[in-house]
Amino acid sequence: MAYYLDLFSPFTYEAFLESPQDVSGFRIRQLNAARKIKPGDRLICYMTKLSRWIAVLGVTSKVYKDDTPRFYENDDPFIVRFKVNPIAVLQKEKAIPIKESIVWDNLSFTRDIPKHGSQWTGPIRSSLKKLNEEDGIFLEDLIIKQTTNDIIYPVDEKEYEKYLTKQIRGEHKSVTVSVPEDEDEEKAEVHEVRESVKIQALLSKIGETMGFKIWLPKGDRSRVMQEWTPESGKLIENLPLNYDQVTIKTIEQIDVLWLKRRSIVRAFEIEHTTAIYSGLLRMADLLALQPNMDIKLHIVSPVERREKVFAEIQRPVFSLLEKGPMADFCTYLSYDSIQDLSEQKYLNRLSDTVLEDYEEIVE
Repeated sequence: MAYYLDLFSPFTYEAFLESPQDVSGFRIRQLNAARKIKPGDRLICYMTKLSRWIAVLGVTSKVYKDDTPRFYENDDPFIVRFKVNPIAVLQKEKAIPIKESIVWDNLSFTRDIPKHGSQWTGPIRSSLKKLNEEDGIFLEDLIIKQTTNDIIYPVDEKEYEKYLTKQIRGEHKSVTVSVPEDEDEEKAEVHEVRESVKIQALLSKIGETMGFKIWLPKGDRSRVMQEWTPESGKLIENLPLNYDQVTIKTIEQIDVLWLKRRSIVRAFEIEHTTAIYSGLLRMADLLALQPNMDIKLHIVSPVERREKVFAEIQRPVFSLLEKGPMADFCTYLSYDSIQDLSEQKYLNRLSDTVLEDYEEIVE
C-alpha cells in the first residue's frame, strides 16, 4: 500500500461532499502519474486555500478515463478517475490545519522548518505526488481519529465564500472563473524588482544548462546580465519565428523564453507587483493572436502571491479565450521552486519536463 496526495480546492471539496463520494478525479495531464496508483493505495486529501487535511480515500479501481460531468455542470476537467472508498471525510470545521502543532511537528517536510516560510509547500504542490510512507501512515491515522474527536478549527465563513469559484458558460463549454477584489495599485518596491531580476537570470541559467537558447526582452538584458553571464550564442539577438509583426512584438516582451531550434519550448512571465498582472495579459494576447500555438506557459511569483495569481488566472477575461481557459495552458511556479530547481544535481542531464515536478495547476 502506498500513499498519494489528492488536492482539493474549496469548490471541488464542496462538490465532493455533495456527491456519493465514490470517485476522485484528476486532469488529463496527470494520467501518467495516475497509472502508478493501484487498488488498495490511499489518497490523502488536502484542501488548498484553507491549508487543511480533509480526507482519506481508499483506491478501489485502476485508473480510467470518463468525461461524464461530476463536479462541473458541463465539461468536467477531472476526467482521469479512480473509484474510491471514503475511509474518512471531515467537514471543513473539523479539517486539520497543516500548521497545527500536532501536524507540523510530525510531518517529515515541516517539522524541522519555521512555519512562516514557504519551503514546506514543495511536497504538496500537485496531486498524485507520492507521500513518504511515514507521513502517509501518520496522516491517515490522524484524520480517522479526527472523525470521532470534538476538536473544532473555526473557519471564517465570509473568507471561505470568496474561495468558492463560479462557473460561466463559454462558447463551447462551462469554465470556472473568479472575480478578485480590487486592491490599491502600488509600485513594486526596489528590492522586489531586484529579486525578480534574479529570478529572470536564474531561469535563463537553468534553460541554458538544459541546452536551450534564451530570449530576454532587450530592455531587460543589461540588468539580467549583471546576474547571469551567458555562453556565446546562448542569448539570441533575434527571434527565429515566422509570425506576423504584432505577434512577434508580443512575444518579444515575455520575460524569459526557452527555445530549441526555431521553436519556443517554454515561456515565463515573472510577476512582482501586487495588483497588475501584465504578464497574464501578454500571455492572453499571445493565445488570442495565435490560438494554435503550442507553448508551455508559466507565471512565476513569490509564494505569498500564489493565491492572487490563481485568482487572476481565473478572471473571465482569461477564461473565455478562443483557445480555452488560460488555466488549461498556464501553470504557476514560485520563486522558491525555481531556486530549488536550480540546485538540482545533473541539471544538464535533465529535460524541461522536470518542471512538472515544480509547477502548480489552478484547480
